[in-house]
Amino acid sequence: MAYADRQLPGTDELFLDHIAHFVPDMEAAGAALEGLGYRLTPFTHQQNSLKPGEPPTPAGTANRLVMLRRGYLEFLTSVADTPLAQQLQAAVQRYVGLHLLAFAVGDAEAAWKRLEQQGFAPTPLVRLTRPVELPEGGTEEARFSVVRVPPGTMPEGRIQMLTHYTESAVWQERWMDHPNRIEELHDVLLAVEDPEEAATRFARFLDRTAEKNGDGWHLETDRGALTFVTPDTLPAALPGAAVPSAPFMAGYSLVSGDLAATAHHFLKGGGAAEEIGAGVLKLTLPAPLGGTQIVCARGQRAPWRG
Repeated sequence: MAYADRQLPGTDELFLDHIAHFVPDMEAAGAALEGLGYRLTPFTHQQNSLKPGEPPTPAGTANRLVMLRRGYLEFLTSVADTPLAQQLQAAVQRYVGLHLLAFAVGDAEAAWKRLEQQGFAPTPLVRLTRPVELPEGGTEEARFSVVRVPPGTMPEGRIQMLTHYTESAVWQERWMDHPNRIEELHDVLLAVEDPEEAATRFARFLDRTAEKNGDGWHLETDRGALTFVTPDTLPAALPGAAVPSAPFMAGYSLVSGDLAATAHHFLKGGGAAEEIGAGVLKLTLPAPLGGTQIVCARGQRAPWRG
């Protein structure tokens, strides 16, 4: 089976699984997303435990998700005073928008051990759960093992790896049919002072290879990619982008099955849609969400991909 036909990686594969916006007001964020033509999962509080069999405790964060046919978009907010919530609040004070990249692996424990050997000093493996409503009624606990590193180890944001155990509960068909026709998460653009250093560090973190690409650096996973540019060259990679301060996650690209439908719903919902190339739209998200999405027709690529 080709990777495009499945959500989760095989044993030695690495997928860009999801990205996350940190938002201060989930009610406002949810209304904005629905106005832009996204279907959302219900508002859900997260729980975690650090040992197998240990009762889960509140993580202090809650989310709503935009499930896609490849990957998903997460919108996170704080709901309690925990260390994880405090990290989120500090990031939101810097800017509202994209602060998290998550990569799916087949074995989170093996990834944790590799990162420890590489000197990243990962924090204890987190076993994360959240209740998921089922279409036939009732709920199931969605379960994940998450690998994180101490704050500041990856200054670009919260960079983590995870293993999914409940694919069918997480990716439900009823949540993947979006009126705006957006279907896939494709790749991410980061603005950093030293693209070579950042790309090389990410390559060690992800056990992949980084290569120089024009004015920046590029890293491919088995599904999804990262591009690193300087703040000075960011306008060429993402026209009109604002730079709060480097490093930061400048934008990400999605694939749409119908660009006209995508533009229609964005304009209707108060977003800004601008055509920046054949089959490529730049979508500036409303303030409750923050950030920029590049949406491509199938077969097209984001401007930073050349």
